[in-house]
Amino acid sequence: MWGARVGLGAVAATAVVLGLTVLSPSHSAAQAGPGTSATVPGGSTTTEAPGSTTAPGSTTAPGSTTAGPAPTAGTNQVGRFYYLRDCAYCHGADANGTSYAPTLQGVGPAAVDFWVSSGRMPLVDVPAQNPTSRRPEPLTEIELASANAKPRRHTPAYPPDVIRDIVQYVTSIAPGGVPIPSVSLAAANVANGGEIYRLECASCHSWSATGGALYQREAPSLMQSTPTQVAEAIRTGPEPMPAFGTSAIPDKQLADVLAYVEYLKHPNDRGGNPLWHLGPVAEGGVALIGGMGGLLLLTRWIGEKT
Repeated sequence: MWGARVGLGAVAATAVVLGLTVLSPSHSAAQAGPGTSATVPGGSTTTEAPGSTTAPGSTTAPGSTTAGPAPTAGTNQVGRFYYLRDCAYCHGADANGTSYAPTLQGVGPAAVDFWVSSGRMPLVDVPAQNPTSRRPEPLTEIELASANAKPRRHTPAYPPDVIRDIVQYVTSIAPGGVPIPSVSLAAANVANGGEIYRLECASCHSWSATGGALYQREAPSLMQSTPTQVAEAIRTGPEPMPAFGTSAIPDKQLADVLAYVEYLKHPNDRGGNPLWHLGPVAEGGVALIGGMGGLLLLTRWIGEKT
């Protein structure tokens, strides 16, 4: 009897906690998109991102010490909404950086698009998703600046149109930097791209573009990267990768490299089984263990017959 009462009490307490979580202002605001309102207890509504308007025309985010620029008629409201909610906490409402993250001034559209479209930003372990529909949704403040999060590839936290809006808004408040490269592989030379890739890229990303280990860091695999993301990385040099300008890799050669990386995703393995594209060590190991082992077994079998 007492066990049943304790069990019912625990269920009731859990239901109360879940109910309070669903009705909390931060959770309700997290479901709201730009231009919409979320109802909070007491009948009020809000359309504000974390730490938004403190005075008419000004915005301040928790990690920022200065107010962001006031919106104008040409301001991308969708990008502004998501930037203030998910980015300004660390990079500042004015994109000048905080103690949590560096400035975005002069970084450029290519770098912002690379980090956001590859899921490396916002810096969270898991992209924000609605638990029911599994669709991306704005991040709540508690999910930002995770102490255990590392900038590695994830499923993007936003759909492509929202990413474009964020890039446009950041560019409007932090001008300058490298633009998003225009990518066309129609006239690319794959063979020439292979030479450049092996000279400039293979030492870190491996000859097969599957990534490689470096001292206290790693070069990521390129298998999931789009041609635009590879071009953005080459031009902007996301830490610790160096940037390659047009003097090092002209635009024509850049297209060749991109075409070769695309080829590596589905190479023509004319030598037979690719052995996971691990290289000559794996091939030599199979030849040594498999070949020599087979010869020893054959020799033993012949000896038993004679």
